[in-house]
Amino acid sequence: MPEVVCYKGSNISYQIAKRLIKVKYISLVNLIMDKLVVRELIQDQLTPENLRRELEDLLHNPDRRQQLRIDYLNLKELLSRGGHASANAASSILRFMHEHPATQPQS
Repeated sequence: MPEVVCYKGSNISYQIAKRLIKVKYISLVNLIMDKLVVRELIQDQLTPENLRRELEDLLHNPDRRQQLRIDYLNLKELLSRGGHASANAASSILRFMHEHPATQPQS
């Protein structure tokens, strides 16, 4: 399923989160694959024009759709190793958090 990840919150919440949590991506797909698989429109990038452009590209760009298909198949294969996709996704998240301790919220 093609997708564009959109996130827009209050400016103050975004600024606080940006300083507390250091990650390259917001989308779980991108975090697990450690690359930009699905576009992320965050805060000021989330405009009607940018969203329209991204959705039109997903609908009308066969190269992009093919690459997305390949990336999703790779994601499925990665998460399906051993037949436990949910457990593998959780392990991937935990491994990421362990390798990037600065991404964890401070108490």
